[in-house]
Amino acid sequence: MTLTAENTFQHLLIDGIWQHASHARTYAARDPFTGRVASQAAAAAPEDVVHAVDAAERAFPAWAALAPGERRRVLWTAAETIEARSDEISRAITAEMGGTAGWGHFNTTVLADNFRYAAGSVHEALTGEIIPSDTPGRTSIAIRKPAGVVACIVPWNAPALLVGNSVPHALAAGNTVVMKASEQTPRTHGLIAECITEAGPSDGVYNLVTNAPQDGPTVVDALIAHPAVRRVHFTGSSRVGRIIAEKAAAHLKRVILELGGKAPVLVLADADLDQAVSAVAFGSFANSGQGCITTERIIVDRTVADEFTRRLTALAAILTYGDGRDPRTVLGPLVGPDSIRRLSDMVHDAVAGGARLLTGGTADGACYAPTVLADVTPAMRVWREESFGPIVGVAVADGPEEAVRMANDSDYGLSAAIFTRDIPLALDLAKRIDAGMCHINGTTLDDEPQMPFGGVKGSGYGKSGGRAGMQEFTELQWVTIEGSPPPRYPIAE
Repeated sequence: MTLTAENTFQHLLIDGIWQHASHARTYAARDPFTGRVASQAAAAAPEDVVHAVDAAERAFPAWAALAPGERRRVLWTAAETIEARSDEISRAITAEMGGTAGWGHFNTTVLADNFRYAAGSVHEALTGEIIPSDTPGRTSIAIRKPAGVVACIVPWNAPALLVGNSVPHALAAGNTVVMKASEQTPRTHGLIAECITEAGPSDGVYNLVTNAPQDGPTVVDALIAHPAVRRVHFTGSSRVGRIIAEKAAAHLKRVILELGGKAPVLVLADADLDQAVSAVAFGSFANSGQGCITTERIIVDRTVADEFTRRLTALAAILTYGDGRDPRTVLGPLVGPDSIRRLSDMVHDAVAGGARLLTGGTADGACYAPTVLADVTPAMRVWREESFGPIVGVAVADGPEEAVRMANDSDYGLSAAIFTRDIPLALDLAKRIDAGMCHINGTTLDDEPQMPFGGVKGSGYGKSGGRAGMQEFTELQWVTIEGSPPPRYPIAE
């Protein structure tokens, strides 16, 4: 069946067929700004997951054996289809998670770029090497093979963009995919599924499962437990990531985890404050702070702290927030009431502990005002916990050494940034920061398809993007070819 923009019901996609859940159950996703139903979707049960993985398992041999150039054609066509339907996907993003039109189009642009990068990497994904052997006459080869069925569990906060961190790379390497949509954004993920299927992969190569929020644990359990699933790629909270890692470990399955963050920015004494303030404001408040690489902790040298904080506060105070459909809106709503309560509690905790609330700190319906807190200390929740909202805390450091120590005072380690004119110093500091990514004189909120994206510590493990990300979806096999004369063994006729 063909889905249209007017039909907001999202079916499952299993073995090339759009279908209802096995028990015909459905659920509704609500617009976070209006509270009205944004979309309805099939509520999959574990048996639907089994059917989807079975379909992917059947499709795997032919897809893996397909000439790389044919996989490249499919992926490139998917990118073009995503771009052609960017307006439609962007509208779904606004309706389901509240993002502005700019955020929606940014999502589709990055997703299309990821599909194009994957299309251009279909040969590199499986390129092996010849390894010199100490055995005379022997040729030793390390070859890369697709792993099998990949389970991709994708989030709501950047619902198109973050599909690009797993699905195109898994397909490029010759794997088949079962993608579990976010409960918050089933229609957005369904539109992306349409774009992929319209590109022409065989039935079962890509499958989509949607589920009601209360069924998430059983659906994920079924995905991980199925013997054909050989990789699990999860993007989401560190709390859920730990659960998934434990479940996968019980089945001896490899996982790639993109988890939470508490990204620090170091603003040193010689920093260009124009550049630093702009990058921090973007990194802190874009998408209302709902991102794992959002800037959350600002560590400023004491000599420039007052001026930096004054300018950041002034900029935050004039940012407009509201309905993502309004072209004047810069920041849309938070995803739900729980987010509002969590942010309010964090601000109250900080102020009670001695922090100064410079701007924001208030909710307005489904929105939360951009918030700047000064004099933040490690004893406060806003220093320790991922806020996932438009809140940033500012702390003062006396020199680069103390700044690095403060940056590393976190359970997380995903993204970081350093602002200084002393590039050799910045490179040295970057290597000493516990983070999978560090940007010098740039924002923490950054990604490119060809780059190795991923974190350390509580931010997860494994990489998405680039050669490293592609290799996560392959198996490395050692193959030997004996030459002449053949080897002689100590046991023989």
